[in-house]
Amino acid sequence: MGIQPRAGILDIRPYKPGSSEAPGVENPVKLSSNENALGCSPKAAAAFEAASTRLHLYPDGGATKLREAIAREEGVDADNIVCGCGSDELLQLLGRAYLNPGDKVVQSQYGFLVYRLVAMQCGAELVCAPERNYTTDVDAVIGAAGDDARIVFIANPNNPTGTYIPDAEIRRLRDALPDTTLLVIDAAYAEFVSNADYNAGMDLARERDDVVVTRTFSKIHGLAGARLGWAYGDKSIIDVLHRVRGPFNVNLPAIEAGAAAIADRSFMKKSADHNAEWVAWLRQQIGGLGLEVTPSVCNFVLIHFPDTPGKRAADADAFLTSKGLIVRGVEPYGLPNALRATVGKADDNRRLAEALGEFVNA
Repeated sequence: MGIQPRAGILDIRPYKPGSSEAPGVENPVKLSSNENALGCSPKAAAAFEAASTRLHLYPDGGATKLREAIAREEGVDADNIVCGCGSDELLQLLGRAYLNPGDKVVQSQYGFLVYRLVAMQCGAELVCAPERNYTTDVDAVIGAAGDDARIVFIANPNNPTGTYIPDAEIRRLRDALPDTTLLVIDAAYAEFVSNADYNAGMDLARERDDVVVTRTFSKIHGLAGARLGWAYGDKSIIDVLHRVRGPFNVNLPAIEAGAAAIADRSFMKKSADHNAEWVAWLRQQIGGLGLEVTPSVCNFVLIHFPDTPGKRAADADAFLTSKGLIVRGVEPYGLPNALRATVGKADDNRRLAEALGEFVNA
């Protein structure tokens, strides 16, 4: 083969989304991708549909309407916001803008897989800091970063563990990092967290020019199919991201749906309340079966299985699939004996707990 990609590209294992099929089962329940069990805001759906009459037009390249809507709801300056095709794109743009081949990138042990992809795409070196109890260990991250890390990615809360670290720990981390290190706080699940000691990082990003926060419309807003995210940071960072993004990287219906969604606080509260009720219920029910469940503030639970023949995570995954319940294996994260299950509708959650009971007691 004569044409070869840049060195290291073929070493990348493409990101694999959660499955949506259960062979032989009609209408399976998908609990594999952390989608909003309640769908999206009716106001967002109506705005998306209304935009369909203008599909022949290019969208506003700056997503001005969406940025201004976000700014109103978050109490920030719209000029400090850039929007993207999901927060995944923004994470990749940060890598493209700030990473050179050989640079060091640091993440926690079980951090989101996209950080690894960003590092590999840019030819950077990825270093994983050990976690403690499936939670980011700030001291380990500081040690791994040293004085030469170019970017530190922290998912707070984290996927796939569902754990978080308090605002005080995020600030301690930032204070310990060199000024030449960019701290990227991925707060995709921020809206689900009600704990008083948590902060999405917006205040820190407002105070400093070496912090950027990424957010998404895929989770609490239920717009995963629209592919919409945003980042907030110092204008110097936002200016750089505008320079490397595509000129029309957010489509017109997504802009309209996003602006409607972020203003629908009632739907957001309904989604958060549903999640709080059922994530606690799932943890209690599944824990009662003798399975370890990592405490989660997100819209999913991480379930650990014994290293016993016939009772391992892969066995449970196959059993649940046969029952039409699709969850997510997390072996690529270094968790071969765990499964991640999204909080679904009430009946779906009950089916999941019942099926796991059958599996454990078989």
